[in-house]
Amino acid sequence: MNELDVLEITWKVLIFHSFFTGFTQLLMTAPYGRYARAGYGITLNARFTWLVQECPSFLVPLFVTAYLGGNQWKAPNLVLLSMFLLHYFHRSFHYPFVIKGSKPVPLMIFVVSLIFCAINGYMQSRYLLHYYSYTDQWFYDPRFIIGVVMFLFGMAINIHSDAILRGLRKPNETGYKIPKGGLFEFVSCANYFGEALEWWGYCVACWSPPAMAFAVSTTCVLGTRALSHHKYYLQKMEDYPKDRKAFIPFIC
Repeated sequence: MNELDVLEITWKVLIFHSFFTGFTQLLMTAPYGRYARAGYGITLNARFTWLVQECPSFLVPLFVTAYLGGNQWKAPNLVLLSMFLLHYFHRSFHYPFVIKGSKPVPLMIFVVSLIFCAINGYMQSRYLLHYYSYTDQWFYDPRFIIGVVMFLFGMAINIHSDAILRGLRKPNETGYKIPKGGLFEFVSCANYFGEALEWWGYCVACWSPPAMAFAVSTTCVLGTRALSHHKYYLQKMEDYPKDRKAFIPFIC
């Protein structure tokens, strides 16, 4: 079995794992953030957790580039990989230092996320640097253009929505408030929608099975968590807007 066979198995397993995780989260919300509860063992500081668990998605591709090399050093390949790295540079080295008041994260959640980020970082970068070949004409392909626009638009929504959430609490203030402004006027979890849109844009721009598997994974995990958040808002806040959707504007 060569590396390409292993990577093919990996993205197929990732899709299966995504649907399984999404289904289990419909039955039992993952115990972190507002759903943190006792009985899940050791917990870690949220800022530390975000910093360390997301880093492999940025550092592993650099390792792949530096030590394993590749034979696909064409401009479209490098642009697509840069899109992936751009998101995780922000998520690893900016986001952890601006979050406010996040609750401790169970060690189990941290370990699973760390492993996922390492495997996904390797899979995405290895495909782009070694196995997938794009000519310069790919820059003019509608799939690339549409995908990049989706990715950048999604990233902007994600970052803007995170900023709105951070601004809900004043210093030393706790508890949850109704988010307002931006895409929160349409969905309960605009930040999740933005991130999912990012990775579907990346999927369209790459037009590859590994990118598609990652987009499916993001949608399953964040989509089901968005449903939990939406239910939480409706149950806990009497004045919560009833016309908002949970995850996708005007749809669900």
